Amino acid sequence: MSTLALTPIAFEAVAAALRASRGMAAKADIGIAAARLGLSGADAVAVGDDCAAIPDGDGFLLLAIEGFMNGFVAGDPWFAGWCGVMVNLSDIAAMGGRPVAVVDAVWAAGEAEAAPVLDGLRAASERFGVPIVGGHTNLDTDRGQLSVAVLGRASRLLTSFDARPGETLIATIDLRGRYREPFSNWEAALEAPAARLRGDLELLPLIAEAGLSRAAKDISQGGLVGTAAMLAECSGVGIEIDLSRVPAPEGVDPARWLMSFPSYGYLLSAAANDVPAILSLFEGRGIAASAIGAVTADRRVTVTNGAAREPIWDFAQRALLGCGPVTATAEDAA
Repeated sequence: MSTLALTPIAFEAVAAALRASRGMAAKADIGIAAARLGLSGADAVAVGDDCAAIPDGDGFLLLAIEGFMNGFVAGDPWFAGWCGVMVNLSDIAAMGGRPVAVVDAVWAAGEAEAAPVLDGLRAASERFGVPIVGGHTNLDTDRGQLSVAVLGRASRLLTSFDARPGETLIATIDLRGRYREPFSNWEAALEAPAARLRGDLELLPLIAEAGLSRAAKDISQGGLVGTAAMLAECSGVGIEIDLSRVPAPEGVDPARWLMSFPSYGYLLSAAANDVPAILSLFEGRGIAASAIGAVTADRRVTVTNGAAREPIWDFAQRALLGCGPVTATAEDAA
């Protein structure tokens, strides 16, 4: 397995790029919307996770939605449709769940413009074995847009709210792919057999049900470090990441890789004695997995490279999603 190799000068440049990441800034937009809606991680159905986990009998219904950048839909419409299904299924898996169905909302300037988006949706639905059961279509708009929602179920959750200081941070990423230019999307699923795709997603609910981990998060457009920051905030912890241990393709630009969206990539937090079993499950399916850092109590996200350390986000200075745990004040206690 290849990992990132950084010189001291390159490490400083990568850390600066991470702090200025557009992906991190975009995640902060979530906090603006959540505040306006009056939502937080303290709600009965906690907000800030990959899916809303709604108690249902002896398990949970999982509900999530993804919207796609207009430039992506215009520049690569078939792949945007494919990703509409793929990324939603990844969110369900990140919560320890299994998908039930998806619905889509497609806007386009005519049938011809909508066709590749719909074809990509259909191809992914068939390959992953998850049905599209409806949605919304508007073929009389001035630009193409796409949003896709998913419903799933879980018997035992992995969440963004349950990482604990002292646990190990694991990264698992399918490196069997390539960049789909010009976006920083790592494409590792299009040529994979259906059985492999479905079996790879099944690992996450199996880990949850075996009690090997309680906390996980899908590596999103915020990249690996941005995703770690969201996990840290929701759990009320800090995270320290050793960049030299991050699984990576040979010869990749480190800054680009750390801000990329992988087709299949997750962060998990686990007790040290459960780490070997988790790594073995992923490696047994040919998926790169490594212990890349630690969950801490200092409420910061920090990256390291040998003895060098660089802060990326300090939650004492500013929130990211605004969905972290609520700390009781003296006035509340009274």
